[in-house]
Amino acid sequence: MAQSYKWNCKTVDVHPLEAGNSDVVYNVHWSILATSDQKDPEGEFYSASVYGTQVVPAPEGAFIPFADLTEADVEAWTKEAMGEEKVASLYAGLDAQIEQEINPSSVQMQIGGAE
Repeated sequence: MAQSYKWNCKTVDVHPLEAGNSDVVYNVHWSILATSDQKDPEGEFYSASVYGTQVVPAPEGAFIPFADLTEADVEAWTKEAMGEEKVASLYAGLDAQIEQEINPSSVQMQIGGAE
């Protein structure tokens, strides 16, 4: 079983003016969607998601104006601020959610059938 991970880092908080730069990103609202290569009985790929926020450090070196930022830039900043261990932990949690969907350890049943 293999998962793909899609980050969304489009929403950010900015300081309107900081150190002579405008619209300086300092906090990222992120989400990750993990999608399995396996399909459920309805033919949909198993998936799981997680979201949160991550403070990113003030820019060092060349400043990228907000209008020139890409989501890939912000995703890289977010992952760097989190650290490899945290990112790996998030991926492991998503993998566990998908594994639980595929092979549930508990299911709900109703005595006497549905009414």
